Amino acid sequence: MNRKYVLITFVLFSIITHAQWFTQNSGTTNSLQHVYLIDLNNGIVVGNYGTILRTTNGGTTWDSTLSGVASALLNVAFTDADNGMAVGNTGTILRTTNGGINWTPQSSGTSNSLRSISYYDINNATIVGTNGLILNTTNSGVSWSPQTSGTTNLLNGVSFSDVNNGTAVGDFGTILRTTDGGINWVPQTSGTTNFLTDVSFYDENNGIVVGAYGIILSTTNGGTTWDSTSSGPINILWNVTHIDANNITASGSDGTIIKTTDGGTNWTLQSSGTSNYLQGISFTDLNNGVAVGIQGTILRTTNGGVTFVEEEDIDGVPTDFLLLQNFPNPFNPSTNIEYGIPVASFVQLKVYDILGNEVATLVNEEQTAGVYRADFSGTDLTSGTYFYRLNTDSFSESKKMILLR
Repeated sequence: MNRKYVLITFVLFSIITHAQWFTQNSGTTNSLQHVYLIDLNNGIVVGNYGTILRTTNGGTTWDSTLSGVASALLNVAFTDADNGMAVGNTGTILRTTNGGINWTPQSSGTSNSLRSISYYDINNATIVGTNGLILNTTNSGVSWSPQTSGTTNLLNGVSFSDVNNGTAVGDFGTILRTTDGGINWVPQTSGTTNFLTDVSFYDENNGIVVGAYGIILSTTNGGTTWDSTSSGPINILWNVTHIDANNITASGSDGTIIKTTDGGTNWTLQSSGTSNYLQGISFTDLNNGVAVGIQGTILRTTNGGVTFVEEEDIDGVPTDFLLLQNFPNPFNPSTNIEYGIPVASFVQLKVYDILGNEVATLVNEEQTAGVYRADFSGTDLTSGTYFYRLNTDSFSESKKMILLR
């Protein structure tokens, strides 16, 4: 272990830059096309060559799951913790009823590429694909019926806010809207001829569409009118998802991740740390999200993807005991831990594994009042969650850190 600590005597305030998006180990170099987070712990990723990855620990590890197909899987959706569907090339439809452990093929009746699915309750789902294809089921996929789209354009995305109200988008600025569960699909005016890649509706009225050249279209009246908004980057935006009515995130080419907190009026570019295409993104809440893309890329955020700086005004000597979050976190293989003590104290700083076993002692001595930094190397440790604890005669605190190989 590389263990050292230094007294920082010139500090006026402590600055910790918090990580925004960090890389997770997917275990594959296959392109990953889409992700669906069921809850904080459970999520599914799908991709090329029938790739299905599953996490049950918030993305600390991703396990490969047998799909039984070789076709690219392009989209995945769940209605609850157990029931989900994945769709892809050559008419592939897979269904799971146990949270993604096992997948069963369903008969789509087509060899078209199926690009997107909106699985909005246990019985009802709609799929869109090439040549204007729209398929609908009302019996959990036991049978699929084609619907009349009125177009032969490629349809890339579909989103239903409820069983009746849905929107599909595709090439040449195509936007189709149904208010009767797909019995009738009515074209809407998008104001663009660019190809549109994805759509997300929060409710019957409020929706966002993304596409080529960074195009973003928003509606507050169910698509009666669509307003164009500048996203900033001119890259292709591949996927968009609502977290709530105001918070929406989109991902795209060259590592693009953008976010709005005002329902789509203004967008902020986030730092993803990669230039890989990010083709899918999903959030469970304002803080926890996953983005996936080419070359097996999986990124995770636990703070909504926002980069921010935290300052502790300690003016050389802190007025209270402080144990700050390690940085970077997650880390590979090294990180540093900063802490402060207001009076001379006997200090212990130790690292433990998730079972409570001590793996390192970083500090074990009397120290004068001040701010300190201990550097920790996990070179000899396996990936996983670890805890570090600061102990003095009158203070004790622990924090969690993650080592990712």
